[in-house]
Order: sequence, then C-alpha cells, then structure tokens
Amino acid sequence: MAKTLYRNGAVYSAADPFATAMVVDGDTISWLGGEDAADRHAETADQVIDLRGGLVTPAFVESHTHLAALGRNLAGGDLSKATSASSLLSLVAAQGQKSSKVVLAQGWDNSNWEQAELPVEHDLTSAADGRAYYLSRRDVHSALVNQELLDFLGLGDLKPGLVSGSDHDDVRVALAKAQKADHDFQRLALEHYASRGFATVVEMAAPQLEGRAALDQLLADDQPKLPKVHAYWGELVNDAEAADELFASFPAGRILGLGGDLKVDGSLGSHTAYLREEYSDRPGERGTLYLGREEIAAHLVACSSRGIQASFHVIGDGALDVVLDGFDLAAEQIGVSKVQMGRHRLEHVEMVDEATRSRLLQYAVTVSMQPVFDKAWGGSNGMYAQRLGDRAQGMNNLSAMLSAGVPMVLGSDAPVTEVDGWEVVRAAMNMSNPQARISARAAFLAQTRSTYRAMGEMNPLAGQLAIGAQATFAVWTASELAVQTPDVRISSWSTDARAGTPMLPVVDEEIPQCLRTVRAGITIFDELEQVN
Repeated sequence: MAKTLYRNGAVYSAADPFATAMVVDGDTISWLGGEDAADRHAETADQVIDLRGGLVTPAFVESHTHLAALGRNLAGGDLSKATSASSLLSLVAAQGQKSSKVVLAQGWDNSNWEQAELPVEHDLTSAADGRAYYLSRRDVHSALVNQELLDFLGLGDLKPGLVSGSDHDDVRVALAKAQKADHDFQRLALEHYASRGFATVVEMAAPQLEGRAALDQLLADDQPKLPKVHAYWGELVNDAEAADELFASFPAGRILGLGGDLKVDGSLGSHTAYLREEYSDRPGERGTLYLGREEIAAHLVACSSRGIQASFHVIGDGALDVVLDGFDLAAEQIGVSKVQMGRHRLEHVEMVDEATRSRLLQYAVTVSMQPVFDKAWGGSNGMYAQRLGDRAQGMNNLSAMLSAGVPMVLGSDAPVTEVDGWEVVRAAMNMSNPQARISARAAFLAQTRSTYRAMGEMNPLAGQLAIGAQATFAVWTASELAVQTPDVRISSWSTDARAGTPMLPVVDEEIPQCLRTVRAGITIFDELEQVN
C-alpha cells in the first residue's frame, strides 16, 4: 500500500504537539515529527505532499444528523431563507416547478420574522402549483400541509394547515411509507460531509424520520470512499426479547443502539418541548409529552439487560424530569450499575439545572448537544427568550456539563444547523451565556475523540493522530493557530507552543476550509492536489 509523507504544516497531535509532518503507510499513521526527520522519510515515501502551512487534524465525527433531509436541502429543498410569508410563498413556488407529486421542503422559521403570520393553505397550494406539499419547520417538529397531501396519504381526518405533535408524526410516518427512499439524497449528504472534513457520521433514524426502508438502504451501501455511517433506530421496546429481535434485524455492528430520536418531547420552536412551567408566549401550555416514565424505564431495562445502548430525544426541563424518573425506576428494577453499564445517551438536553446534572452523572449518561442552536435562537431577543423568558438564560450550559463530569459530544442536527465542525467550535466558545462557554480544544475533542468513546469504540487511539492510529484525518487551510480559552479572566488565546498543547485554528473571523479528508487511508474528498 502507498506510503505518503505530509510535511511543512502543523499536525494536531497530543503525542507530538510540535509535529509538522506525518507519514501515512496504507491505512495507518506510521510516523510524526519535525522537518529534519521528514527529509529521511521523503526518501522512502511513494508520495510527498507539501502542506504549505496547512493543518492536519483528526477528521470530525458528526454525532447527530439526518442524511436524507440534509440531501434534500442541498438539492434545493431549503426554505431557511424565508423572512416573511410572501418570501416563503416564493420559495415554495420555486419548489413547485420541479417534477414531483409532493413538494417536500423544510427549514422555515418564523420566530425571527418581523411579521410571524404564516401563509394560508390556499396561497401555499397555489404556490405549489396545486400539488400536495409538506413544508416542515426548521426544527422538524411541525409542518405546513395541505388537504391534497392529507388525501394522498389517507389522512383525511386531519386538518390541513400547521400540524404538530402526534398529528405531525402521523404525517411523517405516512410520508415515509408513501415515498420511495431516495439514496441519492443520502449520498449527496455524505459527500457534503466529506467536503467538510467529516469521516464518520451518526444517523438518527426512526419510523417518523424517513422510515426503516431508508435506513436499511443507507446501511447496505457502505462505500469506503464516503464517510462511515453509524446509526440509531428510534423505536420503543418493552422487554429484552423485543430489544434482541429488533437489534438483530439490522446488520451486525451497524447500529449503535435503540433510540436517538426516540421522542420524549418535541421542540421549543414548535411549542412541543415539555416544560415544568407554561410557555411564556403561550400561557396555559406546557408542550407535548410522548413517553411516560414507565415506558422509558421499560425501554431502559430491556436495552440494559441485553447490553444495548438506549437513547432519547429530550429538550424541555419537564421532559428531562420524566426521563430521569424513568432511569430511577429502571435502577430500582435492575440496579444502578446495570443501568450505568448501558452507556445510555440523551439527545439535545437543552434545559438542565444543577440537580438534573447530578442525576445524569449518577447514571453515567452521555449528552449529545448542538451549540449552534444557541447561535440561532439564543440571546436576549432570540426564540428561546420568546418561549421561556428568564428561563432561557440557563440553557445549553456546555461548561457546566463538562465541569460536572457529564460525558458530552457535540454535533449539528443537520439540516437544522449547517454542517461545519469549526462553526460548532466557534459557537461553543461564544455561547450567549458567558458561563456556558467552553474552550476550542474541548469543543474540538467533543467532535472527535469523545464521540468515538460515546459510540463504544474500544480503540484508545480512535479520533487521534498518533503512531499506530488509523489514518483518518482532514487537512485544512489555517492562517493562524492558537491555544484558545473562553475564560474572560485570562488571555483568550495564545500562540506560544512551548506549553506543549496542540494548537487549533483561530475561528473568531475566518473558518478553515477543508482541503482533504481521509478515512482509513482512503481519500474521500480532495482539493489538496490542486494546491500541490
């Protein structure tokens, strides 16, 4: 197998913080070091790549994505640019010109429109050229639908307009059954991930999210020249035998667990996240609770008994209380240690106080969070403040999670937010609540090494650049490197490498661009050849 020397750059490696060069022998990193020693390796290398000051890092791992939905957005089904009812109509009209029985598009978010009113069904149907349409909100927990869609899906008993809660789930499940799984969208999304320096992604699949056929198709097409796909399947089980049967119905080693987007509640944007107290902008409403503590406990007991990781979608503080009550009930039945051994996980967990952090730690629960949510909806005038008032100030406290010792991974929930690991780093360093911020290094590790740990990867070198590690990495443009911290009490960054801490790009103004992505020695994205 080919032996390649990368040199004249910077290599992000705790094993050698001063490394400027790296040798990849087949699918393995065989050497790290400086330029003097690189001269000797150049003599035996099949190829020498001049990094021209670029940066080599471990490739990113996406901890939470929806590939087909992302692919549809990339193919033109993106409604996120809508700023008013009229602009949404224009975007839908552009979708309606495409040859499809159903107009599928997503991403509108009226929480930041000057006038929040949505278009009426008649106008949207006209914009869609009389076709059925499904237009999901950015958080994908509610959607605009017309009578044509409901008739097409056999759901004529539902009312057209804005659907949410269980009605929205019924529409999603029916759509998944009616629509042929389109693998082209999945592949388009994977290619996009590769171009952004990702070599591994974790798909969140469920009956109401594209459906089983789409997941089976995705897992069956494991292309070495695309990012590696792992998945969760969000279906509830109530006993160990059912867990065994469901888990065994997937190819061995291809799904990480039963859960992921197994919903306990919905989203704040759609007013379906389940709260302890009512919504500030909708008095009397507390959201939607999909699962009770007994159902959660049964799922945990079933999965824990078989060594299967369970995971739940939970956003509101009320929903988190119910989830943790379910953990308590499961522990009463099988013991705390058995629950801890399951390495269970929660998705989003945006509203966590000190008491619930302690309960998460008690059960060794991993949390999967999305810092760019705060960029999109945080701050004193953001959607979170609209929905929650003063309660929004304590949301998404990344620093408190790490300080408490709760295992944490970070991701995008694409297409809800963009695919960009460095944007996640920047958002994590600039949370609207200064006390919630974490360092660039912590945010980077939560998308590389920590994510492999959360997936149960036993190789201690996974997500790192070290001799003997798998050659899975990305090459970046990097105009400035530094050790960065969000702590306002000390200097925010340093370019002094003598401390022996690997340096990362300064992302305050400029986001690095990916030049090459390599998965297990195979190049899955490449613009580096153009540089050389």
